Amino acid sequence: MSGPKSDKKPKRGDARRIALVQAAARLFWVQGYSGTSLADVAKAADVPIGNLYYYYKSKAELALAVASLFVSQTEALVENVCDETENSRSRLKVLVARLRETQGERIAYGCPIAAACRDLRETAPEASEKAAQSFSILIGFIGQELGRTGLRPSLAMAKARSVIADWQGGIALAHALNQPTILVETYGRMERALAK
Repeated sequence: MSGPKSDKKPKRGDARRIALVQAAARLFWVQGYSGTSLADVAKAADVPIGNLYYYYKSKAELALAVASLFVSQTEALVENVCDETENSRSRLKVLVARLRETQGERIAYGCPIAAACRDLRETAPEASEKAAQSFSILIGFIGQELGRTGLRPSLAMAKARSVIADWQGGIALAHALNQPTILVETYGRMERALAK
């Protein structure tokens, strides 16, 4: 999925583009899409507002770049999990461990991918659909690995959807009630469900 690593620094334009997308991803997550202006993004990325328009002609175009970032991060997560082990049960355990590492910010702000899917649906539908691909990637990966353990494909996919639904529900409830224990319990259920 990824090419050879390069020691070269990104070009200034590439660095600015990356900074803008990362700043937008963070601000859309924390402040919400409608609560974030392009000026906010430019300031957070330390890029003059006039230069922002050179890279992104509209807020919707920037939102699509953010959604694409989520997809590439999810693909990288799956690739890294696969690089760690070839055993399906071990891969699923590693995946849950990696998701657990993001627990703190998800309790504070909810899930950035779910927020993007929700917040972008009306004003940037293409970006909303793109962000949702992250969930499809996770469900597909879990279903594939469960299938490799001998579970029938339809049951593997149903279980994969159930696990991701539990994860998202756990994030939403832990965030709403500001109770980390809820998400800790969710990860435990995910591990048990994927170990069977």
